[in-house]
Amino acid sequence: MAEKKFVFETAMKRLEEIVKTLEQGDAPLDKSLALFEEGTQLIRKCGQTLDTAEQKLRLLVQSPDGPQAVPFGEEEGDNA
Repeated sequence: MAEKKFVFETAMKRLEEIVKTLEQGDAPLDKSLALFEEGTQLIRKCGQTLDTAEQKLRLLVQSPDGPQAVPFGEEEGDNA
């Protein structure tokens, strides 16, 4: 059986559903534990996806002296 392709936006939507269900507090313990486990796996995969995206962004940032790694959000002229 082929593994489903991971889609970040779909995973985030599923995480929202899981959180909503767990916050309601009316799910049986075994279902709550299964949802918690699923949620932690999704968080891990989302984190890995964001880390990969950040690495790609670092490689794409250019300076007059050539490629330069700049952490996301700390670009030149960013006064936030």
